[in-house]
Amino acid sequence: MDCDVVVVGAGLTGSSAAWQLAVRGLSVTLLEARDIGHAEGSSHGTSRIYRRAYADSHYIELTGRAEESWDELEGRSGTTLRTRTGGLDHGAERDPEALLTLMERHGVPAELLGAQAAAERFPGMEFAGPVMFHPDAGHLDAGRTVRAGVDVAAAAGATVVERSPVIRIEPMANGVLAHTAGRTIRAGCAVVAAGPWLPELLPSAGVAPRLPRTWVTQQQVFHFRHRDPRAAWPTMVHKEGIQLFGLPSGADGGSAPAMKIAQHDGGTPTTASRRDGVIDPVSRETVTSWVKRWLPGLDPEPVAEQSCLYTMTADEDFVIDRTGSVVVASPCSGHGAKFAPLIGSLVADLVQGERPHPRFAFRD
Repeated sequence: MDCDVVVVGAGLTGSSAAWQLAVRGLSVTLLEARDIGHAEGSSHGTSRIYRRAYADSHYIELTGRAEESWDELEGRSGTTLRTRTGGLDHGAERDPEALLTLMERHGVPAELLGAQAAAERFPGMEFAGPVMFHPDAGHLDAGRTVRAGVDVAAAAGATVVERSPVIRIEPMANGVLAHTAGRTIRAGCAVVAAGPWLPELLPSAGVAPRLPRTWVTQQQVFHFRHRDPRAAWPTMVHKEGIQLFGLPSGADGGSAPAMKIAQHDGGTPTTASRRDGVIDPVSRETVTSWVKRWLPGLDPEPVAEQSCLYTMTADEDFVIDRTGSVVVASPCSGHGAKFAPLIGSLVADLVQGERPHPRFAFRD
């Protein structure tokens, strides 16, 4: 064997899996098809939302477990990866009152504000109904998190290989062969954390028939400057007809303070290999109109825009399961970034023989 585990993909999931496996004493080879931190998938940039508010007790509980994994990664890497700003949830379909009940049930600090009280507390924002505020929310730096995971993995003995796309994964009687253009790696187990490339890669591993229906969409994000550069806003989720989210842009929005605003639902069906990166004008108009209506404290003309990829399941649950010597770690359905270090731990558990979490197991 060349190593105990070969990890395919060094995004948020793959880098987290690599460091969790390496610090447990396994020999790990981490393969990245491009450069570490590239912008062609789902794990790049400086700004991803970090929150505990979910309309599902399962995910609220997981955010608490994820806190411990984030603390571990920040401690091991010596890098601050999260910024707390607080978070807002509003809109009739977001149901702030029901969210508050769930948060209180799990002991997560939160409060309910009326529309006027919320507007007074957060100048430049408008609201049409009750608003839930939870102080534990904020944002994380995805690119820095990937780098931290890779560095911790390497420090623990992992071999990191960039610009080495895996062409085929071949299950063997006692492990797997990961075939790249330049070499073949024999490992006891393969962790496939290829994100939007997953549907294209998995058929060679014999896993595809066990996956739930999975598809890839190209999403758009837009960055809007604060009219008052001194403004410091919380993150936000609004759902009424459509679901949008907002958070501080970080460096993705340029040098001046800005907010990243995007639509969570929708998106254009594509594949990782065929995505065009062209911003959808309908999405731009949808988001710009929403900013004009709800966020008058922002200049409604985007100063920057980017595309990224979601890899979705119908129920938006993750897929973290194992068949034979192949562990699948994805898709994360557009909301996995906040769980990345914990997902790495769940992957490492599977590699070491634990059973999958029932919600994340293979399903029809």
